[in-house]
Amino acid sequence: MKRKVVTTQDGSKTIRLEEWDEHYHSTHGAIQESQHVYIEAGLNYFTARTQAKSISVLEAGFGTGLNALLTYSWSQKSDIQIDYRGIEAFPISEDERQALEYHQKIDGEDIESVFKKLHQAPWEDWSEISKSFRLKKQKLFFSDLDLKNEADVVFYDAFGPRVQPELWEKSVFQSFYLALKPGGIFVTYSVKGTARRALQAIGFEVDIIEGPPGKRHMMRAYKPC
Repeated sequence: MKRKVVTTQDGSKTIRLEEWDEHYHSTHGAIQESQHVYIEAGLNYFTARTQAKSISVLEAGFGTGLNALLTYSWSQKSDIQIDYRGIEAFPISEDERQALEYHQKIDGEDIESVFKKLHQAPWEDWSEISKSFRLKKQKLFFSDLDLKNEADVVFYDAFGPRVQPELWEKSVFQSFYLALKPGGIFVTYSVKGTARRALQAIGFEVDIIEGPPGKRHMMRAYKPC
């Protein structure tokens, strides 16, 4: 499927799938959406709730690597150890990575080199990106995930229900519920009613909370302790 790097309203870039008219991030702002949904509503919330000094993150849809890069930046400022596992069936190309230019919009002297490291790290093995950030990328479909009680926080960043409704069903969510530790949280930008009910049906407690700019709401779900 043809992909094109485009600029969103906050000046940061994302990738557009032309056949589906679907974007990897919000056109209202790629960075501001990821910052709100995954960093503020995910990592900041989990840390405030648990006082954790180390966090295991599982991202569904590694994609451009933006969420991983923002998590790395957050971990350096927060002095929190991160083990970051990202799953992705269709990795982006090196040309696409370079065209995204996230180092121009995210603070940090080493951001450009870290972004390169994230994408050049080998698949299927843990890589030390820094002393406080480890990464493991896996090429697999969401339905093939097989983890038990390993993640504290799930970033669910699949393509939207309009184009891939099968990724928002109970059978797929079940794998992520099992992957979460008791007390873990699941955050996603979507608030589609069928997805919310599917999460609730497998045992998640679900809150509808304030969304990022351009989107009224998002979901944050909790696996009971």
